[in-house]
Amino acid sequence: MTAQAARDASRNASRDAWASMYALFMEGEAHDRVHRICSELGLSPPLLKAFVHLGDNDGNGGLRMSELAETWGFDASYVTALADGLQERGLAERQPHPTDRRVKTIVLTAEGRAKRERALELLAEPPSAFAALSATEQRQLRDLLAKLVAADPELAPESKSA
Repeated sequence: MTAQAARDASRNASRDAWASMYALFMEGEAHDRVHRICSELGLSPPLLKAFVHLGDNDGNGGLRMSELAETWGFDASYVTALADGLQERGLAERQPHPTDRRVKTIVLTAEGRAKRERALELLAEPPSAFAALSATEQRQLRDLLAKLVAADPELAPESKSA
């Protein structure tokens, strides 16, 4: 096999693996589960995403709303609508930034933190298709996915703290 053929085979295998992951998340049982979780928690999918993301920042005074807009590439007015939705449900509140009172942050309430834990618990439950893998295969998959997460610059711990 030539070097180019090996690169092409690797690329094709990567594309096939990604297509399978995409199908599992966007078209399979997990997709329907996200909608059931949203229904249980009284949230839309965009509110669920914001809700889960906010909890990662509770220890440092919340997130500036402009940070959310920038991170997600959303218009600021859309982030305001998300904040409004969470606030109306009693899950989050706006607070002045600890060092710049002109800036508003959004922070989960006690009820929001409790509901977020429930959301994470439900989201962490693997789809039934995982039963098709042996325990050894499940550990291998876990380890391979952890390696991918570690290699993604957007998911690396240092990019989250920046």
